[in-house]
Amino acid sequence: MIDYYYCTYICLQLNVSCQMLVPDYIPQTKLSRILELDVKIKKVPFTQWWDAILSRTYDGIGQSTFIHPCDYNVMAGHGTIGLEILEDLPDVDTVICPYGSGGLITGVSSALKHHNKSIKVLACEPETATPLHVSLKAGKPLAFENHRSSFVDGMGGKNVLEEIWPYVSHLVDSSIVLSLEEIAEAIRILINRNSLVTEGAGAAPLAAALSNKVPNGTIVCVLSGGNIDSNKLVTILNGQVPT
Repeated sequence: MIDYYYCTYICLQLNVSCQMLVPDYIPQTKLSRILELDVKIKKVPFTQWWDAILSRTYDGIGQSTFIHPCDYNVMAGHGTIGLEILEDLPDVDTVICPYGSGGLITGVSSALKHHNKSIKVLACEPETATPLHVSLKAGKPLAFENHRSSFVDGMGGKNVLEEIWPYVSHLVDSSIVLSLEEIAEAIRILINRNSLVTEGAGAAPLAAALSNKVPNGTIVCVLSGGNIDSNKLVTILNGQVPT
């Protein structure tokens, strides 16, 4: 999803009022960073928040602009990640991105495949929410019937958005389903071997790369977030999976 903190920061730099609609399971770490910028926060249940994503609006916003995670300008911004990958590693074979609403991977893949259509772009999803995996398998956008929340809060929507399906169906080669244990292990590896703290969605691409489900070659993992609550992180470092 859109990075709440940086979206808020830019609004403040432009002297534009901003209100954030966030799901009730948002990590306290991420929420605290937003509150540092002194903006209005509207915390709602996940189903209500997801309905706002589906409808592209929310009651009470008035004349305000609703910034959607799959807005064309947002996805174009994500495309710069693909350009940076090509600049640093022009011979890349495979790029792995987390899949939430689809905006991130659409932007990244658009840039990569415009340069070289043979580059594989793979999504990854937690086993608790795999709408893209089932949609690609069926050849049409579907909802994931057994959706449930987990510590991997930065990804895992209920369904593939209708407006994003024409893009991801052509720009994403496949989606790798990961267990929560695999994602927790990737978080541990990144901390212990690279001194890099990531949230579940950020570590998921590494978990996918280590799963033996990715073709051999030069692989890039897009680690897209580092907001994880300390209590969950401690649980993971102790070899367990947060509830």
